[in-house]
Amino acid sequence: MSQQRKIISTITIFYTILILYFLFFAFGRVGGAAERYTFIFLPDNFFKLPSISDLLHPTLMDFVGFGNIAAFIPFGILIPLLYRITFIRFITLFILSILVMETIQALTFLGSFDVNDAIINSLGAAVGYGGYKLGFRTKNIWGNIAAAGISCMVLLIGVWGLCGIVDKASTKEEGPFVAINELKDSSGNSSTGEKTNSFKISGQNVTPRYNMYGIEGKNIETYMYTYKEKFIFYLYYGIPDQTDYFGNIRVSVDGREVMTGSGEDQHRYPELFPAMCEIPVEAGSQLTITIEGNEKIWDVGYRKMKYFWN
Repeated sequence: MSQQRKIISTITIFYTILILYFLFFAFGRVGGAAERYTFIFLPDNFFKLPSISDLLHPTLMDFVGFGNIAAFIPFGILIPLLYRITFIRFITLFILSILVMETIQALTFLGSFDVNDAIINSLGAAVGYGGYKLGFRTKNIWGNIAAAGISCMVLLIGVWGLCGIVDKASTKEEGPFVAINELKDSSGNSSTGEKTNSFKISGQNVTPRYNMYGIEGKNIETYMYTYKEKFIFYLYYGIPDQTDYFGNIRVSVDGREVMTGSGEDQHRYPELFPAMCEIPVEAGSQLTITIEGNEKIWDVGYRKMKYFWN
C-alpha cells in the first residue's frame, strides 16, 4: 500500500469513528436514552435545511440540520480516493449503510430511525462525490484538494438553494384573512351579527373591522360554521367595560371543546383582554361557538392554508 493510500485510509477510519460517536453517543444520547422504538419511514421535511438568516442567529437544531448534510461530504471524497467506484454503486452502498446506522440507533434507544436524516446524509455524500469528480483531475494533490473543496462548496450552496426552493414550494402557508359574515345560530338561521359599534375593554378602544356577534336579549346563543377546506379560525373576544363580568365563551370542533374563556378570567387578568383565539380546523369539521352573558366576539374569520404559488 502506498504512503498516500495509507494516509487516506487512516483519515477515513478516524473520521468514521468520529461520525459514529456523534451518531450514537453525542448530545446526551446515552444518559437520555428513549424508552420506546421510534421509526419515521415517510419523508416530510428533509428539504428543510437552515436558511442563511437562521445561521446568522443559529440554534443548536440549526447546527444539527446543517451538520446532517455537511458532515457526510468527506465520505464522498475519501471513499472514491480509496476505491474505484461509480456514483450509482457508491450512493447505493452509502444509503444502505446509513439505513443500517439509523436502524441500530432506534433499536438501541440511542436515537430514532428517521428517513429524513438518511436522505440529507446521502445528499451530503453525493455533494462530496461530485466535488471529487470535479476536483481530482490532475496529479497535483494539493491542487486537487483545493479544487475539490471549492467544488464541494459550490455544489453544497446549489443543493442548499434547491432544497430551499423545494421546501418553499411544498409547504403550505396561511393565506389572507377572510371574514365570516354569516354564522348559523341555534335555530339554524343565518346570522350576520350585530352592528359593529366601538367599545372599550380593559380601557382599550376596540373598533371591529369586519363583524361582531353577541346575544342581546338572550342568556345563551350558539353559532355554527362548517368549511370544506382546512383553515385557521380566528376571533377576538371579551366583555365590554361598564358591564358586569357575567359571561363566557366556548369553542368546539366536532363536539370537542378546544377553547374556553370567561368573565371571571377577564376580571382576574384584565391585561390579557381583549383576547384572540386561533384554532386550526380540519376540512369539513363543524365549528361551534357558544356565547353566554355579556361576552362579545368580533372580527370572526379564517385563513386558508395554501401554497405560495396558488
